[in-house]
Amino acid sequence: MTAITKAPASSHSVIEDATALLTASCFVAFGVFMLRDCGLITGGTAGLALLLTHFSPFSFGQLFMALNLPFFYLAWKKMGLAFTLRTILSIVMVSLLSDNMGQVIQIGYVHPFFAGLVGGLMMGVGLLIFFRHKASLGGFNIFALYLQERFNIRAGKVQMALDCTIVVASFFTLSPWLLLCSVVGAIALNFILATNHKAGRYNAS
Repeated sequence: MTAITKAPASSHSVIEDATALLTASCFVAFGVFMLRDCGLITGGTAGLALLLTHFSPFSFGQLFMALNLPFFYLAWKKMGLAFTLRTILSIVMVSLLSDNMGQVIQIGYVHPFFAGLVGGLMMGVGLLIFFRHKASLGGFNIFALYLQERFNIRAGKVQMALDCTIVVASFFTLSPWLLLCSVVGAIALNFILATNHKAGRYNAS
């Protein structure tokens, strides 16, 4: 092992964390805005919230916050108070920004395939920033980690099963074309995380 294979970890300052969480929230909220504008969905609790907007009078932000409420306790027990507080703040910011994005941005037309691809990429980058600053958007990933720790069920398999369930449910709501664009967005999102969120890739904490 050479002297440069591992850099010493450094802590983020409060200002760095706050800036990162705001930036990540903007990325995710704009991604959600593009998906919602074209009637697309994605995986996780965000995808479930988007799907439920087709059947409910509530907004994405309202549904997103409500769906995440049961997971806050798991986040606190598994990840600690600081992680939970950052996650709650992140969820609130994404919810508020997503619901009010239309007040500051008006888009005449977005091709669904472009919306799925770019929206998924932006959400992936946003999630990556959250993870690197010890936060998340709660939901299924915390539940999957809990099941892995409690019952030794692989978190990746649980997450995939839940995401597939959302996609199957959306089959009865979306057209095949919009469903395909949604799948492209989900793949783009997970590609960003799979290729960048790796142990040792980022040493700051």
